[in-house]
Amino acid sequence: MLDGVMRRLIDPPLDRMGRALAGRGVTADAVTLTGLAFGLIAAGLIALGWPGLALVPLLASRLADGLDGAVARAGRKTDFGGYLDVISDFLFYGAVPLGFVVMDPANGIAGAFLLLSFYFNGATFLGFAILAERCRMETTARGAKSLYFTGGLLEGTETIAFFVALCLWPGAFAPLAWGFGALCFVTAISRVLLARKVFPNG
Repeated sequence: MLDGVMRRLIDPPLDRMGRALAGRGVTADAVTLTGLAFGLIAAGLIALGWPGLALVPLLASRLADGLDGAVARAGRKTDFGGYLDVISDFLFYGAVPLGFVVMDPANGIAGAFLLLSFYFNGATFLGFAILAERCRMETTARGAKSLYFTGGLLEGTETIAFFVALCLWPGAFAPLAWGFGALCFVTAISRVLLARKVFPNG
């Protein structure tokens, strides 16, 4: 819901940083993998019981996630780069909840529900992107992307804020996970309804 607003705020400084990195020979794929590494380090720190410390690599991971696209725009965009970006995001989004479940197995049921909601939401997102590509649909509402990005109640900005809240208040993981997971289902179902409207004839 907030990604479109955030892109307008963060794209100009990210583009400047992206041009500087590309000028030094840094590739977008290297930035993507660096971001993924930071994200997995954050998940590992959470699993070890240090969610507060995990905030630093978690936020560094999301900075890299925004920066890889800026580097690609300043250098060379590739289909594989877009693919790598998406799968890295999905791995990160799954690793953080897993970290909280490992940290405290009492979080297991709420964590499983949260991951189920991510799985369903991700499936609707990717499925819509595939059909949009087939229909040659384009949008730049959330920046230039390799895939068609549909909006929703919950997007990347809200998910990052949710992860930060979990790190700050790990004892509230279960109610936060149930609530955010429910909103993910709302987002996913609304995307299914949108797909039914946009792609009525298959």
